[in-house]
Amino acid sequence: MIPRLIEKAGRIARSLDSVRSAAIMIGSSLIILACMHNSFTWHLQQFWGSSKNFWETVWYTCQWLCGRNNFVTFVFGSQVITAVLLFWPLNAFLMYTDLRGKDSVLYKFKVQADKNVPVDKARLKEACLVVLFNQVFSIPITAVLYPLMVKRANIFSSQLPTFQRVLLDLVVSVIAVEFAFYYSHRFLHHPSVYKWIHKKHHQWTAPVGIISLYAHPIEHVLSNFLPVALGPMIMGSHMMTTWLWFLLAIFTTVIVHSGYHLPLMPSPEAHDFHHLKFTNNYGVLGFLDRLHNTDNLFRETKQFQRHIFLFGISPITESFPDDPKLCNSPCKQFDES
Repeated sequence: MIPRLIEKAGRIARSLDSVRSAAIMIGSSLIILACMHNSFTWHLQQFWGSSKNFWETVWYTCQWLCGRNNFVTFVFGSQVITAVLLFWPLNAFLMYTDLRGKDSVLYKFKVQADKNVPVDKARLKEACLVVLFNQVFSIPITAVLYPLMVKRANIFSSQLPTFQRVLLDLVVSVIAVEFAFYYSHRFLHHPSVYKWIHKKHHQWTAPVGIISLYAHPIEHVLSNFLPVALGPMIMGSHMMTTWLWFLLAIFTTVIVHSGYHLPLMPSPEAHDFHHLKFTNNYGVLGFLDRLHNTDNLFRETKQFQRHIFLFGISPITESFPDDPKLCNSPCKQFDES
């Protein structure tokens, strides 16, 4: 009886700690944004304003290339901006790196140094084909969103938004994607759903960049596409802001799936651990994982200590080397199959 009470009290204490941590994180962010509003953002707005002609030229050029057709700009322009200009060039570099294995200059930054060294060419080819299918499948889904976005606001206005408005839209989009991705991701890990849909994505326990969009089509829509589109839909963001957000989101998800903890790049440790163990780190920012105690195992590992922004050029494993005892006795991997 007493052990049960102690365990229950411990769970309540952890939950309260999670709520407090989330409140501090969100509250601090709001305070910082409020303080920055009249200082940092003012200076950035001056830069934004001084480069207004450049951004207007970019926007007019994009519209001209799309035949000044708003539907084409929204549907096909978005695919070109995100897939052709960013996703595939970035992944081409990462795939070249993965295929070189230990000969790659980036090998020392690899998170799971014994996996995909080099990556299997047949698996990589299959992953590329699945990703291509998902990107083509995104076109009609984007077309469905078009009337909703057009009804929400004048997203094709010739007047570009101010820097403060762009920043606000991006902050809302980040918060929206955290909530939408976390809960949709948790849903996909439910035993009755996982083996039919999400298990495909988890075939790669040591992910590489292209795996960021390697998923069942249902998952691609539910957990990849819609969470990222939610913020611009809520805010009625200008098309240029939406494209900027899409580029940031795609760049981040590719990097956190890359398997490399690179300098000056987002840390992949948390999501890499999710692919390795399956049971922790369902979110993007981490505060919902803290709130729901779905990062408890991760917080006890060396990967958690390494989950920081790397400023130097030395691998993070040099600052936080593996424990030899833990290396000889690895934790059991959990497969929700």
